[in-house]
Amino acid sequence: MKKMLIICMAYLLVLCLPGVSLADRIKDIASFEGVRENQLIGYGVVVGLNGSGDKGLATMEIVTNMLRRMGISVNPNDIKSKNTASVMVTATLPPFPKSGMKVDVLVSAMGDATSLQGGTLLLTQLNGPDGKVYAIAQGPVSIGGFVGGGGGTQVQKNHPTAGKVPEGAIIEENLPFTLGSNGRIRLFLDNPDFTTAESVTQKINSAFDTAVAKAVDPSTISLRMPEGFKGGMIEFLTRVEDLDVPVDSPARVVINERTGTVIIGENVKLAPVAIAHGGLTIEIKTNYNVSQPQPFAPGGQTVVTPQQNVNVTEKKASLMEASGATLGDIVRALNALGVTPRDLISIMQALKASGALHADLEII
Repeated sequence: MKKMLIICMAYLLVLCLPGVSLADRIKDIASFEGVRENQLIGYGVVVGLNGSGDKGLATMEIVTNMLRRMGISVNPNDIKSKNTASVMVTATLPPFPKSGMKVDVLVSAMGDATSLQGGTLLLTQLNGPDGKVYAIAQGPVSIGGFVGGGGGTQVQKNHPTAGKVPEGAIIEENLPFTLGSNGRIRLFLDNPDFTTAESVTQKINSAFDTAVAKAVDPSTISLRMPEGFKGGMIEFLTRVEDLDVPVDSPARVVINERTGTVIIGENVKLAPVAIAHGGLTIEIKTNYNVSQPQPFAPGGQTVVTPQQNVNVTEKKASLMEASGATLGDIVRALNALGVTPRDLISIMQALKASGALHADLEII
């Protein structure tokens, strides 16, 4: 893990070397007004399972109602639903969906089904937040893994109670949308920032030699199609999103305590500070001794008596000084201390608490 941390830091150091310019296309850092995805949800049934389905009464009622709509009258008590599972079906409509397009759907078990392996999703309506049906889903479920064996010899790969039906949903209704209004449209930055918004505005105005863009706030830029522009709105937006813009980001350190991952941004700096790092090792061993009573001792019992030994070892603390350090200085200093990712997390938290770390510290 330590080697991986050093490699990641070295890569970040290369990015912030002098002469390296970072710029992104506008299409990679922003999106146009209305160009968005939409979520759909539905309730369905997966059949064809090999005895790994639901055992609850709700699934049997669903199967009964489905058969009744097909003209078959059955008693719910006569149905065994071990090969059937109730599932929630979700899908995401892409921007500008058209009738007949296909999208993937995700299928997740709701009851006590143990696996959806080999199952088939029956015809399911997918509704939007407004309650309207926008797509119909059906098809074989792929869980991308397997479950085999039983008892103590069971083998499982991936999550067997959730799967995907590739291109399993067919869009049935178009979503009405007009791209822009009166030659105007807004551009939304993915990460709001005053500097980036101003850079995007200046870049667009420079590309069209006229003031067609105006920064409204850190996340919104208002655009208008230039007067006399020969192309339509699509061509205008195509030229806008292909422009390269330098992106500014705040100084930030991101820490994932669960995995020991630390990401340091290029603008991170330190105030004059001294960092001391020492290792403290505590070793606790327990030896179990057997106490045996004397022969023929009245009421004597053989007992186990634990004996604990505690050893404490502390290394000599290392001391490093940093003043106005950049990312490269931080990397070299911390590597010189020989810190592990876990130690680095503690050091970063202590630096932030002391006010020496000039960056946002985000713990995820």
